[in-house]
Amino acid sequence: MALYEHIFMARQDVSSQQVDTLVEQFKGVLEANGGSVGKIENWGLKTLPYRVNKNRKAHYALMNIDAPSAAVAEMERQMRIHEDILRYITIKVEEHEEGPSAMLRKSDRDDRKPRGDRGDRPARAPRADAPAPAAE
Repeated sequence: MALYEHIFMARQDVSSQQVDTLVEQFKGVLEANGGSVGKIENWGLKTLPYRVNKNRKAHYALMNIDAPSAAVAEMERQMRIHEDILRYITIKVEEHEEGPSAMLRKSDRDDRKPRGDRGDRPARAPRADAPAPAAE
């Protein structure tokens, strides 16, 4: 069987629980056709760079799949007719990535504290024409 990475976008109107239900539904389709799903990542609600079917945001989900091509084709067929799925993409890979995906690692990077004054440059001197600070 071949290895795939599958990502889909669900409408912004659905809840996170409904996205989990969609993942389980499509996982069942794959397992019924002889495949298996390894890692499942829910990337959450993200803003789209442009509108897709009048939606400005979408729920993203990633599935690592080990399945025959017929099972993947059946899952994609069902996604095409499902009204809550905006877009999907399936990519054949040589091996699955261990650990969190790049999108989850990116969110870890976003959690850092703001840099503020880094101390690697001198503080700016007040301008000569600026008013003096008021005395208390």
